Amino acid sequence: MNDRLAPIILITGTDTDVGKTITTAALATALAATGRTVAVDKPVQTGVRGAEQGDVDEIVRLTGIRAVGEGIRLRAAMAPLAAAAHQQHTLPVLEEHLARVESLSAHHDHVLVEGAGGLLVRLTASGQTIADLAGALGPAADLLVVTRAGLGTLNHTELTLEALAHRGLRARGLVIGDWPAMPGPVEVGNHAVLQMMGTPLLGRIPHGASDLPGPEFRRRASTWFRALPAEPPEARGRERERYAASTGC
Repeated sequence: MNDRLAPIILITGTDTDVGKTITTAALATALAATGRTVAVDKPVQTGVRGAEQGDVDEIVRLTGIRAVGEGIRLRAAMAPLAAAAHQQHTLPVLEEHLARVESLSAHHDHVLVEGAGGLLVRLTASGQTIADLAGALGPAADLLVVTRAGLGTLNHTELTLEALAHRGLRARGLVIGDWPAMPGPVEVGNHAVLQMMGTPLLGRIPHGASDLPGPEFRRRASTWFRALPAEPPEARGRERERYAASTGC
């Protein structure tokens, strides 16, 4: 991974429970370690009741980053549209998510936006997805796809990349969200094929990373990705000016 990541980085997955939250936390930590300011946003969180900890809370625990945004929390552990209907809530519209992300981006070098489930999970009542959010953000945003290591990952990853291409979008990279301590022939073989897909394999998050204490997580996170060279402050400033000019922010 190089230092030309866009100001906004959207993290989606090939499915649910593939490791999007831990990948978001690790990437946020790795970027912050290069001297960049980082915020995190979660448009829709489901399966959280009362004072239970959600994905944003877990990211705060692991990274120490306090600049966070969140669109809506829903109790039912379902896809957002179904969870909202079950709770008789209205999901935020795409423009609300855009406004929140752009507000965070105005004050940080990077905003990491963690999606819900896979790429085409509906985040709004009108059916818009994380892919639509990426399309609305345009060149201000990069997309990362989190994938599994085991059986089924190759088909799911190819389908996700094809769906992006069909929408005129391209993933900046792939990340394996849960890499076993002792990979077998399936994982090793899948790793080799993932590297051949034409989308760079940027990192592997080791199994058990979410169990680490925050300080240890922050110490290790940068080693799970390819190098993230620090940009000089003036380069980050120029990138921010280009983004502001393109969005009118």
